[in-house]
Amino acid sequence: MSKTIISVSGLRGIIGESLDPQLAMRYATAFVSTLPASGSIVVSRDGRASGSMLADAIRSAIAALGFDVLYADVAATPTTGVLVCEHSAVGGIQISASHNPAPYNGMKLFGKDGRVISAAEGEQVLTKYHADEANWVSHDKLGAAENVEDTTSVHLQKVLATVDANVIRARKFKVVLDSNCGAGSVLGRRLLEELGCDFQILGDTPNGEFVHTPEPTRENLATIAKQAVDFGAHAVFCQDPDADRLAIIDELGNYIGEEYTLAITANQRLAQTKGPVVVNCATSRMTADIAAKHGCDFHVSAVGEANVTQLMIEKNAVYGGEGNGGPIDPKVGYVRDSFVAMAQVLDAMAAQDKTISQLIADIPSYDIHKTKIALDRDKVPQVMDLLEDHFDANSANRQDGLRLDWDDRWLLFRPSNTEPIVRAIAEARTAEIAAELCEVAAKLSAQV
Repeated sequence: MSKTIISVSGLRGIIGESLDPQLAMRYATAFVSTLPASGSIVVSRDGRASGSMLADAIRSAIAALGFDVLYADVAATPTTGVLVCEHSAVGGIQISASHNPAPYNGMKLFGKDGRVISAAEGEQVLTKYHADEANWVSHDKLGAAENVEDTTSVHLQKVLATVDANVIRARKFKVVLDSNCGAGSVLGRRLLEELGCDFQILGDTPNGEFVHTPEPTRENLATIAKQAVDFGAHAVFCQDPDADRLAIIDELGNYIGEEYTLAITANQRLAQTKGPVVVNCATSRMTADIAAKHGCDFHVSAVGEANVTQLMIEKNAVYGGEGNGGPIDPKVGYVRDSFVAMAQVLDAMAAQDKTISQLIADIPSYDIHKTKIALDRDKVPQVMDLLEDHFDANSANRQDGLRLDWDDRWLLFRPSNTEPIVRAIAEARTAEIAAELCEVAAKLSAQV
């Protein structure tokens, strides 16, 4: 990443190359300039070694603009959303590069409602950023700074309220939590203690010295699976550095992936509470099948957490999320949440008296195939037309690229916002059918 990626979704770059304190201050200043005239702003970080340095710069900028700073230090991204609401703050900044390696860092922006800002709000921040103007205040109007001493209690109680904690405690589950030296252990330890689990935490110190490549994929978690089998764990929960995503390894040491995280938790919630469900257009149709089984309305948004949460609010959804391991429970907050995922997976295991492998055996199985296609953005509409003409799909939707749907499969053809590529994602009953859908997309792209 030779250049900083700055978009409506936030900022990300490599420390010392494409991201430095001055740039972070400028971006924070742009964000604060879009907020009401005064108030408090929550600032937190995901545990990376560079996070404290960026936090110092960002807090200085906020105070110099006349806003108070509530500093939560190391906290998970969903915890930041809860803190914004708890303290009636006007916004929040989480310093995180999500699943990127240690040299990276970035910023995620929260509105006063405790959720990631919308694309429209992000556009306002970008406009302010490019204008590079700041309304610095005089010495007698500087914002005050305060440390948030208890960052986890409210978030913990909100998560516990979504499950039957007593039933979970009675099972005394053995759990391995892989926080990988990110922010997840801060609340993760308290949650597992409250649920009566016998647990081990791998990467318990949130210092950003990742034990393995941070994205929780099958390849990156191979050694974790072995350790979990040796421990005899009923469940292995693997977080990304800012703990808004969760991948799962079952009791047999099998990586079941992030898509099943949302499927298991949505199935458990809808068994308790009927209502609409919202996911993004790149999420497995497992959740659609689950919603249909429970007689619940199902809705699909554009890719992006802010798009999912906005549609959830519009549809008064009882549950939602993204297939990257990020369930969103309105009872806790409108942010992807690995702690919601952990508690509700254990709740499903306890309530149904099933292992994780048995839980997923009850969920319809699909295969997903993903392909990157080099394609200039101005050619994307032409290829989408070709794809619609080529396939006899049941439905076609262009809210975010092109998504074609059939009864048992779908294809998403979606241009990148930062690179001259398109991502083709397909899901079907077999890996061969999914791969074939992506191959057709690649061949038609090569014709234009």
